[in-house]
Amino acid sequence: MTSELAKSQISATIVDDIEHLKGTYAGYRRAHARGVCYDATFTPSGEAAALTTAPHLQSTPVPATVRFSHTDTNPHLRDADRAVRGFATKFHLPDGGTTDLIGVNLDRFVASTPEQFRELIQAAQPDPVTGKPDLQNVRAYAGAHPTAGPGLAAAAVIPTPVSYASATYWAIHAFFWRNAAGEACAVKYRWVPDAGNVNITPEEGAGWSATHLAEELAERLKAGPAGFTLVIQLGEEGDNTDDSTQVWPADRTEITAGHLSITGEAADQEHWADQVFDPTQLPEGIEVSADPVLAARSTIYAVSYDRRIHKR
Repeated sequence: MTSELAKSQISATIVDDIEHLKGTYAGYRRAHARGVCYDATFTPSGEAAALTTAPHLQSTPVPATVRFSHTDTNPHLRDADRAVRGFATKFHLPDGGTTDLIGVNLDRFVASTPEQFRELIQAAQPDPVTGKPDLQNVRAYAGAHPTAGPGLAAAAVIPTPVSYASATYWAIHAFFWRNAAGEACAVKYRWVPDAGNVNITPEEGAGWSATHLAEELAERLKAGPAGFTLVIQLGEEGDNTDDSTQVWPADRTEITAGHLSITGEAADQEHWADQVFDPTQLPEGIEVSADPVLAARSTIYAVSYDRRIHKR
């Protein structure tokens, strides 16, 4: 069995497991089901130009399309509920191509490999009697995979932001930048909100509508753009680049790659609902790491895309 075939097969199995765990909602993504897309402009700072030849990180502003989302497979869950939020950005490059950056408001993942992620999904399957997950199974998974514990613990207590524009979002995986001289460096990305990190209590969200965060951002944008700074953490020798459950030390050198200004809702929401945001779709000057979860995401999204466009 080739590695590509094996990756495709486990990706399909993971999507099957997600559907069994969360249910199937025809026509929707198997994760990040409910989302809204926005027009934006990314203005690079120029600080990254010496480290990568990527065209959107040089000196010229580029248009972008942003998708904020609730990460669950159920498109009807309330925005006030505790959940990880997604922030996907599609940069529109000068040559007509695109490149994607996918972030969540969690600084690490909950599995080191696709196989471990399958184990977690299976551990979270509801008990046939109670209809709820058996926490002992989830604890057993964490015990068997210690590096997954911090991500699981953080996800369990993740706060609800007052706005999509008031949370920090991490790209989770490591990537490699390559400059004009052919030199490579490991990097990690995060979006830092101009508005700061502002959260609500469960009591404060009690009166929210199911789609409050999209409604709140629409109102916020009437007063002007919502902004995020793209901060890059530079890896050093010995920093792990192939395990997204691990974060790098906080004292690593950081640079500001640019600023994203979100101006309003995209005109054709149906068009953008059909699009795929793929973190492995990269321009020259940016390369994937050996992270197996990053590699699998492309095929997982492809399986999800095929099922949702066929209304399955």
